[in-house]
Amino acid sequence: MSKTVEFFFDFGSPASYLAWTQLPDLCARHGAELRFRPMLLGGVFQATGNASPISVPAKGRYTLIDFQRFARRYGVAFSLNPNFPINTLTLMRGACAYQLRAPGQFETYVRAMFEALWTRQRNLADPAVVNEVLTEAGLDAQAFAAWVAEDEVKAALKAATEEAVKRGVFGAPTCFVGGEMFFGQDRLDFVAEALAQAD
Repeated sequence: MSKTVEFFFDFGSPASYLAWTQLPDLCARHGAELRFRPMLLGGVFQATGNASPISVPAKGRYTLIDFQRFARRYGVAFSLNPNFPINTLTLMRGACAYQLRAPGQFETYVRAMFEALWTRQRNLADPAVVNEVLTEAGLDAQAFAAWVAEDEVKAALKAATEEAVKRGVFGAPTCFVGGEMFFGQDRLDFVAEALAQAD
């Protein structure tokens, strides 16, 4: 079994944020590589017929309470963004862009986007706010704007999303350890077990 965790995620998913707060340390404890796989959750939903839990009012209310429980358990900040849900197409193209064009800044970008959405309640549907967040993080907003318009970057996100669907992904976050799939930030204990078995 591989000692790599593939992390398919979308910034617009609060569960992806919660998983992101835990996965680096989890992988470090097991000597595993964490491989970030940006995908477009809206594209996954469209391809699979799935939908956000928020689309079912009772389920949405419960899920948000559960996210708060996990945030307390993890000891991390979390607050529901009043602009949720948002279209994350540009943000996820940005993740692919940093992987392709400035990999040394990728983790900074990921942290800036996740924290802006899920701890600072910033409206990342507004390009001006995205530029502010990038600048605050020490990233080049002009370069970002150019990169997300590139055909190679657009194709990378499309290909990753299509690959996710082909591999059985129907929501975010989804992790793979070897060929085994684990959906949801509440399944990280199973990810840890899979890594332990690979030792």
